[in-house]
Amino acid sequence: MRWKALAGCLTLLGLTLTAAPAEAHGHDPGRVVLGAHDGWAAATTGTTGGSAAAPGDVRTVTKRSELAAALAANPGAPKIVYVRGTVEGNVDAADRPVGCESFADPAYSLPAYLAAYDPATWGRVPPSGPLEEARARSQANQARQVVLDVGPNTTIVGLGPATLHGLTLRVTGDNVILRNLRFSDAHDCFPQWDPLDTADGNWNSEYDNLDLVGATHVWVDHDEFSDGGNDQQPTYYGRKYEVHDGLLDIVNGSDLVTVSYNRLREHDKTMLIGNTDKPTYDVGKLRVTLHHNLFSDIGQRAPRVRYGQVHVYDNLYVVTDPADYTYSLGVGVQSKIYAENNFFRLPAGLPLGQLVHYWKGTVLHATGTLVAQGGQWPRPVDLLAEYNAANDPDLGADVGWTPGFVERLDPAWAVPALVLAAAGPGR
Repeated sequence: MRWKALAGCLTLLGLTLTAAPAEAHGHDPGRVVLGAHDGWAAATTGTTGGSAAAPGDVRTVTKRSELAAALAANPGAPKIVYVRGTVEGNVDAADRPVGCESFADPAYSLPAYLAAYDPATWGRVPPSGPLEEARARSQANQARQVVLDVGPNTTIVGLGPATLHGLTLRVTGDNVILRNLRFSDAHDCFPQWDPLDTADGNWNSEYDNLDLVGATHVWVDHDEFSDGGNDQQPTYYGRKYEVHDGLLDIVNGSDLVTVSYNRLREHDKTMLIGNTDKPTYDVGKLRVTLHHNLFSDIGQRAPRVRYGQVHVYDNLYVVTDPADYTYSLGVGVQSKIYAENNFFRLPAGLPLGQLVHYWKGTVLHATGTLVAQGGQWPRPVDLLAEYNAANDPDLGADVGWTPGFVERLDPAWAVPALVLAAAGPGR
């Protein structure tokens, strides 16, 4: 259905469609600011990014070296960075694509690592010694190339099809906007084996597509996050050689964040809000709004929350293969998730109590949920009741707060049409 036709139909039903890209209305997308009521990032001072940038602080980039230079220029001053085409992260000094071997320490090789730390001979002890140290140095070599820091008062926006491939943007400053971008395949060439992660051990990797690390007032809007189809990995020690971490993580005391109209797809550990059970820097922070996002064929963490007051509304969850699905809402330590008017499209037979997962949290507000399962007509579902019926201990319903920054709350039945038409770059 075309955009205008959909908008017209929804207008007749008393709804409005507000997700058209700003540039479609003749505005400069780099000068767009967050609405005054659009989620937690609108609180206190609001979020304006680099909208006030002087002409000399506006740049268009097409490759990694240009992006790195634009982000580092004139620290603290408002800046706008436009991205065109595909910016590749795994490159050499001349921006030529390179493989993992280019970052490998001379003392490291995967075959040697696999032989040295095989649990059958090494045992259930974390890797140590010269070969593990060489792996860590290799990982650090790659990190210097693929992780780019985003400082305060910055807007990064894609012009047309714009992809950040194999890169991690690490937002550490206040007042940042990221819009109309495709984040694809931030992969770790040198995962670490951890024999103590689960009963069978696991391969753990670094690099999310987007990290918010101690960042405040951040708006992530109309973006797409995925592994870029690069999720077929071999198995070593009986576990998948996992080269991907998260898609979008909000950690280390980050606060006042709005994540709207994004597509997060085909990934396992999708979104982590709060990265530790220790409350050193997270208590009273991690206030995040997620609305009108598509979570499609993801495994878990949509989101998993610790500590934060997180408003999760008008999101669309699509599960195709139950074998690849673990849960959607992760209720972590002292988390206060306020979920309303979300829509789940599920295969037949998936237990509804599985949509929520216990991670030492005690409460969850979940109302207005609709579930369409196995091609059947959508029906209301009480997520909290379904979880409590299938699990012990029960979760309580009082999260102790009510969202105050809501630009528009759509009914759950309208969510699939709205999100599929509007979420993601170029919409």
